Order: sequence, then C-alpha cells, then structure tokens
Amino acid sequence: MAMLSRRRALIGAGAMLGAGLTGWARAWAADQPFTPEKGAKLRLLRWRRFVQSEEDAFKRLVGAFTEATGVSVEVSSAPDAQVAMKANMAATGGAGPDLVWSIHADAHLYPDKLVDLSDVADHLGKKLGGWYPIAHDYGMHEGSWVCLPVALVGNYMTYRVSWLKQAGFAAFPTNLADFLRLAKQLKQDKHPMGLSLGPSVTDGNCWTHWLLWTFGGAVFDEKNRCTINSPETLQALEYARELYPHFVDGTLKWTAESNNTAFIAGQIGCTNNPVSIYAELLAARDPMAADTDHALFPIGPVGQPTELHIMRPMFLFKHARFPNAAKAFMTFMMEHPNYDDWLRSSAGYLSHTLMAYQSNPVWTDDPKRTVFREAAARCRSFAFKGQLGYAAAAILSDQIVLQMFAQAASGQRTPRDALANAEKRAGRYLTS
Repeated sequence: MAMLSRRRALIGAGAMLGAGLTGWARAWAADQPFTPEKGAKLRLLRWRRFVQSEEDAFKRLVGAFTEATGVSVEVSSAPDAQVAMKANMAATGGAGPDLVWSIHADAHLYPDKLVDLSDVADHLGKKLGGWYPIAHDYGMHEGSWVCLPVALVGNYMTYRVSWLKQAGFAAFPTNLADFLRLAKQLKQDKHPMGLSLGPSVTDGNCWTHWLLWTFGGAVFDEKNRCTINSPETLQALEYARELYPHFVDGTLKWTAESNNTAFIAGQIGCTNNPVSIYAELLAARDPMAADTDHALFPIGPVGQPTELHIMRPMFLFKHARFPNAAKAFMTFMMEHPNYDDWLRSSAGYLSHTLMAYQSNPVWTDDPKRTVFREAAARCRSFAFKGQLGYAAAAILSDQIVLQMFAQAASGQRTPRDALANAEKRAGRYLTS
C-alpha cells in the first residue's frame, strides 16, 4: 500500500467562504478595536504545516485580512526547531519577524521582548465565551498575556476497533489496570501496542508526561522546586516497566513518523497520536479507516485528566513597527467565521482554545474526531504544577521525562536509578 506522508494533505479542505469571507472582513474592519497604522506591513513566521487544507484556509484568511484592511502579511514557514531558533535570534537582535507562531512556551523564554497582548486576549475572551484554563497557563506571564494561544494539536489514543474487540474489550479502557490488560492481550494476539520512547518531540513526550502526572508525580512544584523524586514517580516508572514488554519491538528508536508508519502497515493495534493516522487512511481511501478510532487517555490514581497536548501560540515582538496592525490580524484570525473555517479545514488536527468553538461542526461531522474536541479542557502545560519559563522549556528540550521512562521501561536502568538520574538532570534547572 502506498504510504502518505504525515506532512501531506490529510483530508480535503473545509467549506470555502470565498467572497463571503471578504465581505465579512470589510464589515469587521470598520468595527474592531485595533486600527492598523497607515502603510502597515507585517512579517509572520509560522510552523510548517502538517495539513494542506489547514494551510489553504490560513491563506484565505490572510488574503481576506489584506483586502479588508490594506495591510499586507508576508508569511514564511519552517520546521519547529528552526522557528524556535529564528524567534530566539529575533528576540536577541531586536530584528526579524513581527509575529511568530510557534510551539509550546517559546514566549516565556523572552517575555520582556514581547508586546503585552492583554487587550487582544480580553477582547476575544469576552466575545467568544472565554479562554480555557490551559490558554491562560500558556498565554500569561506575571499577570499579562505574552502570547495568544491560537490552537492545540490534540494527541490521543488511536486504535484498531476490531482488534480491541478481539482482545475482549467493548470500549477503550478508562483505567490503568484495564489499559495494561489490553496491552498484554494485544501482544498475545500479535497486534502489539506501540508507544514511542525514542526521540519523538510530540508523541513520546505526550504519553510519558500523562503517565507521570496520572500517578501524581511532577517534575517540580508551584515554587519550581524539584519534586520528581517521589513515590508517585516511582509508581509510574514501575507501571511503564510492566507495560513495555507488550510493545512492538523498536519503540526506543522511534521518531515522529514511526508510529504512523507502524499503524498503517498493520504492525501495531494501538498508539497515541494526533488525528493524522486516521486522516491519512481516509485520504488514501484505505478500508483500515473504518476500523480505526480514537479514545481519551485513561485516568490513574489522581482521579482526573492529566494530558499533555501540543500548544501553538502566537506572539508579537516589541521591535514590530506596526503593533496595532498585528493586534488587528490576531483578532481577525480568531473570530467567527474565520476561525470556524480554519478549524474545520484542519480536519481535527487543530483544536480550539476559546470556548465558543466547542460546537464547531468539525467535532461532530465525523464522530471519530469528537475526542479531539476535549483537548483544551483536559490538557495541562508541560510545566504542570510549576511555572512556564526557561527551566520548564529546557527540561522538555533535554527530554528528561521521556528518557527517564525509556530507561526504566526497557531495563536500561532500574526505576530508582532512572529516577535518580532524572532528578540530577532536572536539578540543574530547578531549585531543590
């Protein structure tokens, strides 16, 4: 079967607004709080698209904004690592893109270089039902909004329906005991589970952070004191050690594409991922799509959701010559009907951060996408109990949590030794 790249179009574009969007944009321009400066031009750097239809919708949005306001927006894109590097250079040198649309908490690395977006966030929040708590976590620094939490990329369990039933489950497990039992039975049925423990910035970190947190563990507390060495963390590592033997071989070396490839090739029956696997199957008209579904992460001893999803925030540098135009653009992109079309065109790859979009048809047109509607409500920041900033970003960048689980699960280290090593590494960034 021909494989489709994760970075190709996952599904056809959503509803085209065309002239309707342009007409609405003109009316909006005459009645919105941020008047662009005369002769304003903007430069925007964004992450490289994973869904062609999402990028197409974004281009329609940019075009409508320019036609309505006269403000041109030059958009460039790059992989996440390059976006982060270029943003850091712009923050250091005071020159470069005006707006950056990045990942996670880049804005918290240099908040003093950024324009306060509290007026934009307050305007949108009042108009569109309020922000989810996770948006406040990522968006705010010391009481001010340093970035606009534009969207999340939801990361949930993807599984084969028939193989789940063959394993004796009528529905996907909601607790850890049944999740482990499912893993054991899938392996026995020769349809093993596959959760990444390799250099996967997204999927591997999402499930290992979930497992740490659902047992009650945390890398640091509210005062950024290192608390990773705890009985709860040890319990999470012991559970991972029980789970790992039932994985498909090779997960220690998996990259971001590996679980997509393994699932579509029929090598695994369950993994965690954005909607991309399912959408690739749909785009290929593969019959496997009908046998693929999604589920929430199970809940452990803490008794509540503790999920990590991928935040996609946008921020504005102080060196920008036309801050009002930039604020107008950010407002424009988040309002009806722009965001509606854009969200729907992403086919569930992007999830909303404003509560008004909970009812967007993208979540109900196909029930297999509905689970991704819950991403914002169930998500925690990767800082969890602590504060977003350099320390949290460095710990994530160094893959400390992911590598701790990889070492303990695979037997490279005992759980206690893996924990001690992680504590030592995290302690370089945190107070004890």
